[in-house]
Amino acid sequence: MTETVLDKMGGEAALKRLVEHFYDLVEARPEGANIVRLHMDGHGLAATRAEQFAFLSGFLGGRQHYKERHGHMNVKLIHEHIPIMAEDAENWLRLMDRALADLGHSGAHVERLRATLRRVALALVNDGDVVGEHSARLSAL
Repeated sequence: MTETVLDKMGGEAALKRLVEHFYDLVEARPEGANIVRLHMDGHGLAATRAEQFAFLSGFLGGRQHYKERHGHMNVKLIHEHIPIMAEDAENWLRLMDRALADLGHSGAHVERLRATLRRVALALVNDGDVVGEHSARLSAL
């Protein structure tokens, strides 16, 4: 049996600690302020913590909790309604890097994870285009 990235990181319990620590940092650090604001426009941080764990579990090779609940793992679709600026993506990455380091995650698998997360985060940047689309839809009502 092939060992997954999730296995190498310590399984679901370790992932849960990572997600919780990451969002603790998001809530506490100045670079997390806009990330908090974006999530508060949605379902809030408690829901985001649970969904992030569910998504990352499958993303890292473990149980596909997110897909089981939502039927897909399309990260672009998940974030299509959120105005994401390049600075938001960089701040998310910076805080995730810190969370990984704080919890002692290291090794080649973590470096590959960081590179993959960077590609995904930057692919989600829409320079706030969603705000304009959302505002146009609201003003049409």
